[in-house]
Amino acid sequence: MQTKSKAESRTSRNLAIDPDIARRFAATVASVAVFLDDIRQFRAKAMGISGPQFALLMAVMDLEQGDGVSVRHVAKAVHVDPSFITTQSKLLEKKGLIRRQVDDHDARVVKLSLSDKAYKQIAGLAHDERDLNSFIYEQIGGDGLERLTSQLADLKARLEKATVKLASGL
Repeated sequence: MQTKSKAESRTSRNLAIDPDIARRFAATVASVAVFLDDIRQFRAKAMGISGPQFALLMAVMDLEQGDGVSVRHVAKAVHVDPSFITTQSKLLEKKGLIRRQVDDHDARVVKLSLSDKAYKQIAGLAHDERDLNSFIYEQIGGDGLERLTSQLADLKARLEKATVKLASGL
């Protein structure tokens, strides 16, 4: 009769995740997403734009590295169709918040960057954002938030793989 080592036993226990815990986790994450979206809506309203437009601005700010970021990359980052980014970026351009430029190397590619006006408005929200973040994350702390973010990024990657498996019928 073979006996399992302690490490093997721990590994097999970890593979048997309680479905109720998994559902509660998914429901909690969904609730967190709703509240984060509500906060995004408040920030957007302060700038006179919609929540999705604010998400677009934040994605451009995060992804842009000096020469703009393509519509396709922004769309992928915010999980929407590129046509939505095209439409919304044109509206944001009219408000003076986004610059749209045709790529020098490929005329089919439009690159987006934030305008000085957008940077100023975002900077104007920074103080309130720091206060809000302190309130929200005070119990987690900076290191804990970094660990949680890393764990959630790992989970996101696993979820992406799981959706591919489901889509392929496995």
